[in-house]
Amino acid sequence: MKKVFAVLGDPIEHTLSPMMHNAAFKTLEMDCIYHAFKVSKENLKDAIKGAHAMGFGGLNLTVPLKEEAMKIVKPDLLAAAMGAVNTVDFKDGIQGYNTDGIGAEKALVDAGVKIEGAKVLIVGAGGAARGISFQLASDGAEVIIANRTPERAIQLADDVAIVGNVRGCGLEQLDDLISSADVLINCTTLGMHPHVEDTIATAEQIHADLVVFDIVYNPLKTKLLMEAEKAGARTVSGVMMLVYQGAEAFRIWTGVKPPVEVMREAVIGALRT
Repeated sequence: MKKVFAVLGDPIEHTLSPMMHNAAFKTLEMDCIYHAFKVSKENLKDAIKGAHAMGFGGLNLTVPLKEEAMKIVKPDLLAAAMGAVNTVDFKDGIQGYNTDGIGAEKALVDAGVKIEGAKVLIVGAGGAARGISFQLASDGAEVIIANRTPERAIQLADDVAIVGNVRGCGLEQLDDLISSADVLINCTTLGMHPHVEDTIATAEQIHADLVVFDIVYNPLKTKLLMEAEKAGARTVSGVMMLVYQGAEAFRIWTGVKPPVEVMREAVIGALRT
C-alpha cells in the first residue's frame, strides 16, 4: 500500500508541492504519493491527528497554518524557537520541523549572496517570515522586519533577537528601508496567482545594487521580480526556496537523499505549462 504524504493550507490551489514530491518519489521508485488538501486553521488539529491515525508518512504546512501547528505538534528546538512549523513527521509521534529558513538560505547562497553582514529587509511577519528571519539573523545578517501591522513585526523581531541583530517596524518608511537594504525579501502573499499584478515595491523604489527575493513562486516571475529587473537589480525566485525546503522535508520523512534537480525541474515544468 502506498505511503501517503500531503500539504495542508488555505488557499491551497496554487501549490506545486505535489508535482515536486511525486516526481522525486517516481525517480527513486518509492511507493509513495503526495496530495494537497484545503484545511482551515480551525480544522488543523483534526487534520493532523487524522493523518497520523491513517498512517500518513508526513505533512507540509503552508499559509495560514504554520504558527497554529505549534499548538498541536511536538516541535524540534529550531521550530520551537521560530514558533512556526512547516513540516510534520509521524515516525515518533507527531514531530514538527521548520525547513523554510534552510530553503531561503540555500536559495540566496545559490544566487551568490553573502548573508553574513548583509542588510536584509523582510516584508511580512507570518510563518515564512519567522523561519527566514531566524535563519538569516543566526547566519549574521542585519535583519529588519517590516509589516502592515507594526506590532506583529516588532513582536517577531523581539522573538528573533535571541539569535541575532533584528528589529521590527511598519511600512511607513518602506522607501527608505529599501534604499538602505542589500536584500529585499517578500514574505507576504502579494503577487501570488491569481493576483499577479500585486507587488510590495515598484522599479522606482528598487536600486540596482539590491537583491530581490520573492518567496511567491506562482507565477514563476512575479510582478515584484519584473519590477526588480526593470531597476537592474538581481532577482531570486521563490522556486528554489520551495525546492530546498521541500528537499529537507523529504529527507526528514524518508531518510533518503532527495533528488533536488528532479524536484526543481518538476516545479519549473509545472509553472511553464
